[in-house]
Amino acid sequence: MQDGRYAQRIAELAAQLGVPADYAQSRSLPLQPEAAELVPVGVSPEGRKIELSPKGARAWEQMRAAAARDGIELQPLSGFRSVGRQAEIIRGKLAGGRTIAEILTVLAAPGYSEHHTGLALDIGSPGAPPLEEGFGDSPAFRWLELRAGSFGFRLSFPRENPHQIAYEPWHWYNFI
Repeated sequence: MQDGRYAQRIAELAAQLGVPADYAQSRSLPLQPEAAELVPVGVSPEGRKIELSPKGARAWEQMRAAAARDGIELQPLSGFRSVGRQAEIIRGKLAGGRTIAEILTVLAAPGYSEHHTGLALDIGSPGAPPLEEGFGDSPAFRWLELRAGSFGFRLSFPRENPHQIAYEPWHWYNFI
């Protein structure tokens, strides 16, 4: 459950990273709670364990099975990501010379990523470019466009989204 301490922690982290004070308001991004319970749903191609909330995991398994019945293989690439891990990723990009403005076009600030909830999933498929716009041209993406909604998933960052985050055809959020 979110509380004032969580919001304060996020505000302090944002200030440390140089995230603009009006970030959430200007991007129409709500503060996202961190999942309290996680279950494994697979392993990334790099061998990282991928976890989702129990609700997200059930929806993912149902959707993945339906896709398989239709001849589409969906692979989990990334699931739950803690606030701390989100900050670590941003710090790494800052250390690599990227500006916070550049970074915030491809990553949500800590506290605002749907990955914190355990309900967001980055999805790939064999033969489709992982975590690239080209995934949007794949049979897996076309299947997701047509069928993901029936499993409670929506594409979070379509082209020209109000959150000013780059188009991410691989990022799907379980909203039900």
